[in-house]
Parts: sequence; structure tokens; C-alpha cells
Amino acid sequence: MSKKNSTLVKLQSTAGTGFYFVKKRNPKKQKEKLSFTKYDPRVMKHVLFEEKKIK
Repeated sequence: MSKKNSTLVKLQSTAGTGFYFVKKRNPKKQKEKLSFTKYDPRVMKHVLFEEKKIK
């Protein structure tokens, strides 16, 4: 069987609330780290979410 190409990464809120999303990423195709502006319900705003490693 072949290995999976995608890995799971955690998108952590930069607002410091501890809220996060989990997203798949293919490290062979996407070399740079992911960052999105998404809604954080704990601060009720759209904030930047940056990629962190899942522990």
C-alpha cells in the first residue's frame, strides 16, 4: 500500500484564546506554512490562524 501524501496540521488562533482548527496539508506540494483569516468565536472576531504542529 502507498503512504498518505497529506498530513494533519493545527491552525492556532493568534488572539491567544487557544481555539484551533485542524486541516490537511500536502507537504510535498505546499512548502510554506499555512495561515488563514478565520472566525474565532471566543473573541467574536476574524483573526489570523497560523500553522502549528499537532502534539
